Amino acid sequence: MNTAWMDIAAGRGALGVGLIVAGVVVVAVLIGAFWLGVRVKRRELPPPSPEEQPRPPDGGPVREVRENREPHDVPRSDHRLTPHELPGHGNVPTRTSPSKERPRWNEGSSGSFGSGGPGAR
Repeated sequence: MNTAWMDIAAGRGALGVGLIVAGVVVVAVLIGAFWLGVRVKRRELPPPSPEEQPRPPDGGPVREVRENREPHDVPRSDHRLTPHELPGHGNVPTRTSPSKERPRWNEGSSGSFGSGGPGAR
């Protein structure tokens, strides 16, 4: 019976040594990662000085331009057009609308796609 307790004690001792070795390995990996991070940080360029920072244009900051855009009309045809038959190969840009009024939903029309509800007024 005495040998059984010694085997258990020996097993626990090996487990304890294994945990200590695993802990030392984890600490070594963390120290190595920290050291590698410091080396990488040293090789990076320093942050820009205040003189190197971007400046706004002389006329002041750029302002937002509000305008309504209209698509170019698709040419009428008796057959279905494919993208390569369209002007610009389907990549037709928009143009500025002469109207400055924002488009609104009409009274009694659907409020959103497929909702069938009242308008946004």
